[in-house]
Amino acid sequence: MTVRHLTDPDDPRIADYRALTDVELRTRWEPPNGLFIAEGELVLRRALRAGYQLRSVLVDAKRVEQLPGIGDAPVYAATQDVLEKATGFHVHRGVLASFHRKPALDAADVLSAAGRLAILEDVNNHTNLGAIFRGAAALGMDAVLLSPSCADPLYRRSVRVSMGEVFAVPYARLEPWPDALATVRAAGFTVLAMTPAADAWPIQALTAEHRRRPALLLGAEGPGLSRGALTASDLRVAIPMHRGVDSLNVAAAAAVACYELCRDAPPAGPAPGGAQAEPGFGGAEHPQRHAE
Repeated sequence: MTVRHLTDPDDPRIADYRALTDVELRTRWEPPNGLFIAEGELVLRRALRAGYQLRSVLVDAKRVEQLPGIGDAPVYAATQDVLEKATGFHVHRGVLASFHRKPALDAADVLSAAGRLAILEDVNNHTNLGAIFRGAAALGMDAVLLSPSCADPLYRRSVRVSMGEVFAVPYARLEPWPDALATVRAAGFTVLAMTPAADAWPIQALTAEHRRRPALLLGAEGPGLSRGALTASDLRVAIPMHRGVDSLNVAAAAAVACYELCRDAPPAGPAPGGAQAEPGFGGAEHPQRHAE
């Protein structure tokens, strides 16, 4: 491993890492250029294990010796001051990595390989998106389908909050929206729309047939599901609430619902890129330990 030490935050060799807190800029830059950024050694390991090709690594000069084996990709080291000026934030976890994206999956291929799905409409909060992916992986969902307006699962914050589980759960965009929900139903899934509406079934009352191939449909924080998505579903379902609370955060609701739909399924082994017992970079990592 050859380490190149940098002193200039504007060095063109680390252009992949420029202004990482500017969501609009990164959204315009990363997907069209076929890359994404992984933050932290744990996430870096999981991306490598999932088969993503490494472009480069940017690391705190004090932590170079802690890097895992990464092959021949260039490694750039700098002080925290240089890292912060280049990226726009304090790099708490000490390491960032730029990876090539894989070709996008087709929704039809995802449908044919899955038995249980989560389908997201307009979930454009990266923290919620990452938490949903982590819950889907942990609780037994096979795949995630996204409406065209959902956020990018490979955006740095989504990847970090998911603890790299976005690499373990297959996902695809479902278009046109919401008409393509008909293709989910045609594939044999029962589309279950999560809503606090008074006419929704308690999710724990679902029949065995409803649970056979469930497709859990969730909307964005606040507005929830659109009228078109609700109309395209087979059944409206809700998590019973207490003390006058009308609903949960979408990531929390997704976790509860995923558990309920998957609780009788046998636990699956780790997927490529998913969680395994492994050390963190200089200590255990937690997705929300640090603010940016």
